[in-house]
This record gives sequence, structure tokens and C-alpha cells, in this order.
Amino acid sequence: MARVTIDGATHEVADGITVLAALRQCGLAPPALCNDARLAAAGACRTCVVGIGGVAHPVAACLAAVADGMMIDASGPAPLAHRRAALELLAARYPPEALAREPDHPFHRLLRAHDIVPTLNPRTRHDPVDDSHPYIRVDMARCIDCFRCVHICNDLQGQFVWQIQGRGEDTRIVPDSGTTLRASSCVSCGACVDTCPTGALADRAVHEHGAPERWTRSTCAYCGTGCELAVGTRAEQVVVCAPLLDAPVSKGHLCVKGRYATAFVHAADRVTTPLLRQGDAWREVGWDEAVAVTAERLRDIVARWGADAVGVLGSARATNEENYLAQKLARVALGTNNVDCCARVCHAPSAAALKGQLGTGAATNSFDDIERARTILVCGANPTENHPIVGARIRQAVRDGARLLVIDPRRIELAAIATCHLAPRPGTNVPLLNALAHVIVSEELVDAAFVRERVAEFTDFRAFIAAWTPQRAAPLTGVPAADIRAAARLYAGGAPALAVHGLGVTEHVQGTDGVRALVNLALLTGNLGKPGTGVNPLRGQNNVQGAAHMGCEPSQLTGGVPLADAAERVAALWGVAPPTRPGMHLLEMMDAARDGRLKALWAIGYDVLLTNAHAAATRQALAALELVVVQDMFLTETARQFGHIFLPACSSFEKDGTFMNAERRVQRVRRAIPPQGQSRPDWRILCDVGRALGAARHFAFASPEAVWEEVRAIWPAGRGITWARLEHGGLQWPCPSEDHPGTTVLHTDSFAGAARAPLARIDYQPTPETTCAAFPLLLTTGRTLWHFNAGTMTLRTPNADLHPVDQLEMAPADAARLGLAAGELVRVRSRHGEAVLPLRLDTRLAAGTCFATFHSAAAFVNELTSPLRDAVVGAPEYKVTAVAVARA
Repeated sequence: MARVTIDGATHEVADGITVLAALRQCGLAPPALCNDARLAAAGACRTCVVGIGGVAHPVAACLAAVADGMMIDASGPAPLAHRRAALELLAARYPPEALAREPDHPFHRLLRAHDIVPTLNPRTRHDPVDDSHPYIRVDMARCIDCFRCVHICNDLQGQFVWQIQGRGEDTRIVPDSGTTLRASSCVSCGACVDTCPTGALADRAVHEHGAPERWTRSTCAYCGTGCELAVGTRAEQVVVCAPLLDAPVSKGHLCVKGRYATAFVHAADRVTTPLLRQGDAWREVGWDEAVAVTAERLRDIVARWGADAVGVLGSARATNEENYLAQKLARVALGTNNVDCCARVCHAPSAAALKGQLGTGAATNSFDDIERARTILVCGANPTENHPIVGARIRQAVRDGARLLVIDPRRIELAAIATCHLAPRPGTNVPLLNALAHVIVSEELVDAAFVRERVAEFTDFRAFIAAWTPQRAAPLTGVPAADIRAAARLYAGGAPALAVHGLGVTEHVQGTDGVRALVNLALLTGNLGKPGTGVNPLRGQNNVQGAAHMGCEPSQLTGGVPLADAAERVAALWGVAPPTRPGMHLLEMMDAARDGRLKALWAIGYDVLLTNAHAAATRQALAALELVVVQDMFLTETARQFGHIFLPACSSFEKDGTFMNAERRVQRVRRAIPPQGQSRPDWRILCDVGRALGAARHFAFASPEAVWEEVRAIWPAGRGITWARLEHGGLQWPCPSEDHPGTTVLHTDSFAGAARAPLARIDYQPTPETTCAAFPLLLTTGRTLWHFNAGTMTLRTPNADLHPVDQLEMAPADAARLGLAAGELVRVRSRHGEAVLPLRLDTRLAAGTCFATFHSAAAFVNELTSPLRDAVVGAPEYKVTAVAVARA
């Protein structure tokens, strides 16, 4: 601690902090217009100047560090005069109408506090307003050249959109397009708006509808990163979301979806009344009738065909509590283990591989380990678009000196700053990763001590991997042998090394094997059980980790525990034993429906038809069902084409509960607005139907907190995560007791009870989906920054203006060979179906490969994808489809 004197009073403050931080710690708040806690101090505005004993001139408090014995004049005549002079200089060119119209911006409050009133004069700025962007209003007449927008765009997001031109009074801050913000490289994260003290950059929604009247802390409803945010509401409408500085994952940052894409909540086509199908039309009904009909029809099917004729799908967009109730309803009220969720089609291979080798089917480390790693491996993931906050953190880690290895068929944005980028042919992850392991073993780059103490079957693995030379892998993968060797040396020689992976690894016929091969690399190099290391799946949807972990999985109960291991404990708590018959996962349910063995499906927050691969087979399966219950906010494609009962659910802004992010962190979701119309939270709908099915005592919950208490009782590794402890931040499991701090790094001493983890010997099984003369191109699919999975939410927001349609992206050489031009409609055919999309030329793609997003029902890209599945868990192969492309 340092003892300082401020305005004659002695204070003890933390040693080494800035004078500005010390003043704030002591309850003093000098103006600091260029200061943002997320940024390095700039000292540009001179509004925080103080006098320091022994220093002749005033000093910017944000740049000076405290020292023991320092004498600080914070409120005397000299610093006050300097601050006033600085504010008067800024006000001399400021448009007075801005102050009158919006008095609550920080700069406006400062001017009022100092009795400074801008007046219209020849120096007043009159820059034109840029209203081109759907979310951000640009009025640079209000700019005071604090440069916070420039620095935060560079140092937090890493986008470098805002550029400084000119000097002195000719200084202008302009987007990198040189024209409008809409035409620039802006990714609409809103960080510049959040930091701007004047409203030169402002949220259009706030400018048009007024500032929020109330803020509610909650968790983002989009990807599995788990950003906490403040939901701003006015007149019971969501206006905008804002980042939170103390959010453990996002640390004061958000992406375009989390910050802005909220309009779906109030969309005109949102369904807020229960519906029953009558012929080809829907009939609105009350909740009592909807619940009674749902229960009656399910009871009838169970009576005629048996409990296993019914399947239930939990939702990655619903809370942990709601997914717990979904699997409990399936097992207790219906009597079946036919329960699953969308983890099946994305990261079930990750869970199976991680659990099989390490004992726990979840990320080994935390997002904070990004900053601790010296080397970062990004494999089959595109974080800057699909997990933007993670992507921004990786980008800043590279700027701070971390080395980056990217493995992806496309030259994704991170590849541009990578030390090494490998672009394997789609479907060849296993031979590439095996070849990396070969180099690590053959060149003795292994962590010998770690392997000796914590790795099993090394001798057998060494004999197996000897055959997987880079020379063997090169013709299979299209990656030169020398590049494979360089990448292996980069990863093995840069400890601690952190690996993150995505659906480019898992959505293959060898998806589980691809993750096992990544685990092998971490085991060989000792990159497990330590900070800055690990194997970490980037989960796609906000609660896909939680949905599966709560038991929406046919062979596992809550906590990811196999049925046989947990049945006795669960039976003791429930008062009834869960069924022992094997359940079907999602794809098996589709097979069973086509075969006539499954008669009813209840899909909660999951557009099965639009999302599943090989849409023709899904359509055939859904058409064969006697009963399709859809519980959602909108008439999804599943509901529109095949639904019989529609139960209108709330959004996450309208209910309480918890989500679980990709790093095993459980966080609160809080109600910010009332449920729209007659919509209800999923937990309440499930309890209503559970009671109607005759299981009233099992569904007598009065709140999500009561449900969570039962989850804690049934899940030993989560027993310490109380509702009260989640009030001020999240906790990562395992957290077995209420005095446990949570676990940031798994496997520090052992692997889920085992001292050693085995290396997996994985041979290459090529996908049957191969190119030929009729289908000469390989198509891979994925998400874009602007949209989210089936597009149910984002396509009902202005994000649809920023990215209106799915596109087929193609290498220019392929387009030239086919005589195709950018922007024209092309017909894409596969062995399984066809789709029509506009063409976009993209130099990030290698010749012979194409890429398409799958968000819109208008394009319906999953008409193209194949019926092939991962051999271990049945995840579909979205990433490899042979196609032909011609002008539509």
C-alpha cells in the first residue's frame, strides 16, 4: 500500500495504481473524457489534470502512478482552472443543440457541472450525420477528438475501423471506407458507441426511442461464449443491450448479436397464443385446452404404441432448469429415454471424445487461458464470426505476442494474423492431426515427464503413429509435408499451448475421431491440466453445453453420468426409477419415425426440419409422425409444415434461470420484461403438461430456483452452485460444495479419477461423400457473423439488412472455369438435393471447395447435405458434400 495526501487528507491506496484510480478509490471523480477502464491511458483530453508536489506543471492523473508520500492537489484552484480551460476548448466547437437534446451523455454532464454552455459560432462543427448503419448513428459534429472510439476498436475488438485524418482543428475521425460506416469493415460490436462520451456515435434505437429506463443483468441468448450483459428496457420493450465491465467472459465487450439483435422479441410474427392444427389451418386456443390436448394425445400414443413411440427434444436456447424438466418429463411422465438436444448435431463428438480419453466430456480450461497461452491452435473454428468475443480475445493475444496456428480449409480472418495456416481438404482432419502427432513423436518433441507420469499406451501409440508421416498425409490433405512439420514444431515448442476447436472438427463421419486426435496432441506435449493449455470446444448455442449436461441425452442423466451409474441416486430423489431401456438420439428418432416406430415428437426451441442435415429424410420422418408438438417463439419450418400443436414460449429476456457456457460456467438469466402476450416460460409449460400427464408431484415447482435446487441435489459436481452464489457472477463446475470456488482448469492432478489418460490410435476412414465428374466441388457449410443457426431470431432483426441472404462462396478460379459471375443466382446440386443461392467470389477458398451459410429457409442449404453420420455418436456430416454448380 502507498500512503498519499489528497487535498490535505491522508489516504492509503494500492501501490502502483494511477493517480486517477487512486482518486476514484477515495471517492473523488475528476473528469476523464479520454479514459476507459478497458483501454490503456491516453492522456489526450487533459481534463483529469492534478497538481503533484514537486512537479512544476499539472499532470494528467490517468498517466501518473502513485508513489508513497505523494502530495496530490486534486481540487485546488490550479487543477480546476486547467480542467475548465480544457472543457471550454472542447465546447468552443460543439453544437449547442446536442447538449439541449440529450443532456445525459458524460460530456454534457461535465459541461453543466462547470456552467459551460456551448454557443453557435463560426467554429461550430457541422459534419453531416451518417445514418447508413441500421444500429449505429454517426454524428461527428459532436466529436471532441478523445479518440476513445479509435482505441477501443483497435485494442478491444481489433477491427481498426476508425481512422484519424488531419491535425488540429482539421482532425476528423472517419471509417476505413472513407465514406459511410455501413460501407466500412465495421462488425457492429458497438464498442465505439459504448465508449463515446458525447453521442457522436450512438445507438440508433436509443436515439429514436429514448434511453432505457431500467437495466437488468442477464446472459446473452446467442452463442456458447456466455457473455453477460445489461438489458436496457423502456416501457417494457427491449431497447438495447450493453456490455458489463465485470463480466467474467466478455469483460466489457459484446458482439453484434448480443448487443443489438434483440428485435425478434417484439417481432410482428411472434406467436404468443397456443395453436392447434385444424386441417391446413391453425386455431387459437387457451392454455388449458392446449395443455389438455397435448397430454391427451401423448397419453393415447403411449397407450397404443408404448412409451418409446414418443421422443422429446430439449433446447440449447432454453435454460438449464427447463432442459432438466424436459428430460425428467420424458423419463418420469412418459417413461422413455428418447430424449436428446441439438448437441447431437454439433458437439456430441467433442463430449464423447473428451469423456472417453480424459473422463469429462467438456472443455478442459477457461477462456481466461487465452491470455495465458503462448501458442493458440484454432482448429475447424472461425471464432471472429461464430464466437466473436473469443475471436477478439485471440486476436489481441496474438498482438501481445502469442503464436497462432490455424487449421481450416478456408483462410478465415484469424489466418491472416497466424504464424501458420494449414488448409486441409474438407474431411481430412484425422490424417492431418495424425501427421502432426507423428512429427511430435519422431522428432522427440513430446513432454517426456508428462507422458511418463500421466499418459497411457505411449509405446503402442508410437508404433502406430510411425506410419503417419507428413509425406503420407500430404496427398490426402492437400497440405505440404513441410508445412505439417512446421505446424507440429510450432504447437509442441510453444508451451503453454491452448487448443480450441469447432464444428469443422466434429461435423464429419470421423468427428469424434478428430477430437480424439486433438486430445492426442495435448497429451503428447503436456498441454493439459495447466493454465494456458487444454482442448476446448467452442460450443455453438448459448446453452448447448447445459442442455446435454442436464440430461437431454438418451444414455446419460443429469451431470453427464451414464444411466446405469446414476439410476439409483436419481430414483431415490425422484421417488421413481428412470426407465432402463436404451433411448434413441435425435437421428435415430428420425430413422424410427420413417420406419413407423416413433409416433410423436415434442421439439422445444429447435427447428428440426431446417437444422438437420439431409432435409429430404427429415421431411419424410416428420410427415410420418402422428403428433408433432412444437414449443417455440415462431412458427418454425417444423411447425409450419408438420406441427399439430404449437405452445408459445418466452424468450430469455422474459424469464429467470441459468445458462451454462462452453467453459462450464453456470450464469444467471434474469427477466427484464414481462412475457409477451400469452407466451409462457418453457419451465412452466413443461410443468403444466407434466401435471396433466398425471405426474403432478414430480412437476410441482413454483420457480426456476426450485428446479435448480433439485438439479443441485441430483448433480454432485454442481452441488455448490447455489442460486445465491450466482447472484454476482458465474461459477464453473466441478463445484461440489458451497465453499468451493469452482474449477477453472480440469485434470490438474488426474483424469476424472484415473492417473493416466490413453492415447487414441485412430486410422483414417475417408468419407464416402467424394467428388466425381458429375459433382466436382466440395461444399462445406457454416455460420456467418450476422446470423445464428436457423435464423429464427436474427433474421427478424436488422441483422437481416447487414446480411440479407445465404450465399454460395466460391474461389474465383472455379467461377471463371464455370463461366459464373459474382451476384448471379446459381443452382447447387448434390446427390441428395438442390438449392438456389446468389454467388459470392471469395479468395479465402481453395479451388475445388465452396462454402455456404444455412440460416434461411428461403435457401434451405440442408437440402444439399448428406445422410452420413459420425460413427460413434451419430452427428451428421455437414462439412463435406460433393456438389455441382451452374447458372440458375
